[in-house]
Amino acid sequence: MSKPLHGFFAFLVAASLAAAKGPAVLTLENVPYAKKILADEPVRKTFSAEQAARYLDIASLNWQKNRNCATCHTNMPYLMARPALSSALEDSGEVRGLFESYYLTRWEKGKKVPQKPYRPVVVGAALAFNDAQTTGVLSDTTRKTLDLMWTTQGENGAWNWAKCGWAPMEIDDHYGVTLAALTAGIAPGNYAETEAAKAGLAKVRKYLGEQPAPSLHHRIMIAWASIRVSGLMEKPEREKTLQEMFSKQLEDGGWSTPAFLVDWKAFSRKDGKPHDPLTSDAYGTGLALVFAREMGIPAKDLRLRKGVAWLKGNQRESGKWFTRSPSKDSKNYFTNIGSAFAVLGLQACKELPGWPFGIK
Repeated sequence: MSKPLHGFFAFLVAASLAAAKGPAVLTLENVPYAKKILADEPVRKTFSAEQAARYLDIASLNWQKNRNCATCHTNMPYLMARPALSSALEDSGEVRGLFESYYLTRWEKGKKVPQKPYRPVVVGAALAFNDAQTTGVLSDTTRKTLDLMWTTQGENGAWNWAKCGWAPMEIDDHYGVTLAALTAGIAPGNYAETEAAKAGLAKVRKYLGEQPAPSLHHRIMIAWASIRVSGLMEKPEREKTLQEMFSKQLEDGGWSTPAFLVDWKAFSRKDGKPHDPLTSDAYGTGLALVFAREMGIPAKDLRLRKGVAWLKGNQRESGKWFTRSPSKDSKNYFTNIGSAFAVLGLQACKELPGWPFGIK
């Protein structure tokens, strides 16, 4: 074959491979339709950060095109985790733009009271994590969103949360309280020390002092937040929570989300099926790895290495980690937060670059 023909053939092969992988950057304009989230999709032979990024982009951009709202299960965790994959595939920034538009447009820069009191917590959490993961500086829009968040807090310290029965994010006020506290602590620039945050966190402490955590998942959330926000949980109780979490690790190296919820006596699945605390999933495993690392457990710890191996060995061909809902078998949107937390877990354990929270 002549050199010109050989070069042309190589170009065609490269172009075909690029076309098969999809656009270099997925946008609202070019994003393919999101396929149904199914449990029977084959597992990938090797972990792919790029495919994880593509899956998360497709899920969140489609949610934005079709629903145009911020949600706990898809685009909130997307903004938390997506920067960990930016070296594998850049994102369009459009999901960030949607979240910023809440304060800038929908809430008219704070002049309009949010219709749903919990929404500023969801929006603020996503933006604050995203700031920490990208610039390391709290943006003006994020700061003002967080300040607005405290104005929608109830006198009892809680936000009137979404109670759709979708555990663990959309089922009780307790989750919203701990998410707000976690967000205040994570937010760059010592945001938790601002006057607005200190007043709101005082109410959070009162609420948590009066409302016992009904499950291990609730206790993990309090413990995680308490690493940066004082007065939520003392160190011995944090250590006890960590050890309880480690006791739930399964033989295959992963953790099960239902295992973090089964001690909640009032909680049952919406479809009447029994809880399954013996099947590892991505949300449980990712959350466990993040919390362990935040508690100072080294990334080389054997328990964490087993968790990393489970995540790397259970990514599906599309880039997602199928994650069964602990509440109901339906649209399987829990897979989206599961996939995002898989990425966060890998990043916390130094398998992906850029974990911003100062642990070694």
